Amino acid sequence: MLLLLVASTRLPKLAISQLARWSAACALVLVAVAIWYNALLPLKLYPVLVNLVFLITFAYSLRVPPSMVERFARLTEPNLPPEAILYTRRVTQVWCGFFILNGAIAGATAIWASQALWSLYTGVISYGLMGSLFAIEYLCRLRFKRRHQAQVN
Repeated sequence: MLLLLVASTRLPKLAISQLARWSAACALVLVAVAIWYNALLPLKLYPVLVNLVFLITFAYSLRVPPSMVERFARLTEPNLPPEAILYTRRVTQVWCGFFILNGAIAGATAIWASQALWSLYTGVISYGLMGSLFAIEYLCRLRFKRRHQAQVN
């Protein structure tokens, strides 16, 4: 029922994005299947769906620029140099890889692991990995900026 509530809160945004419509519809299907069969597995697949939606969003931005990370970067630095655009594109690719790996692990733990391990991975470990990737990328970005500012000066 909680997932049904979360999916229904997204309904007002459905007119904005076709991807939002599909993701909400898929979440509702997962809820319906879980209720119909009185099964937990469809609900455990929700993190897989979330990773898939992020993967599609980030990967699409690679095909239709600007990349997702470039969009975020332009919020604070509207005039990015060409080397920064290449950097943001690479970071977007790294995030795509993360979403593939994270979604695959979430799916594998949903299907083959105990509920305790699935809960640990999707509720703690995956967020730790995501935070680690943010932190590592931040440190790489600082180094990238230092190196390219030194080249300009």
